[in-house]
Amino acid sequence: MILIPIFLIISLVTFILYGIDKRRAVKGAWRIPERVLLFFSLLGGGIGGALGMRIFRHKTKHWYFVFLNVVGVIIQIAAVVLLCKFGDEIARFFEFRAL
Repeated sequence: MILIPIFLIISLVTFILYGIDKRRAVKGAWRIPERVLLFFSLLGGGIGGALGMRIFRHKTKHWYFVFLNVVGVIIQIAAVVLLCKFGDEIARFFEFRAL
């Protein structure tokens, strides 16, 4: 299943972005916009975002970061479960539509 490696890569990128943003926050340098961090968390990096928040102690006081990272994790889990359970039916549906 190709989706799991994609989610792992996006989560790793998200984790790294949180780390870079924390380092820049400490140094007073240019920051990564919050919408970029949240976008990656919702795109499939919810696990990386949640780990980045916890390990780097970054953005933990913002309720919307906590909420949207949890939503990102739920989206990842739901996508994997749905594809595992209904992957064949989804593939057949799109094959039928392509004809």
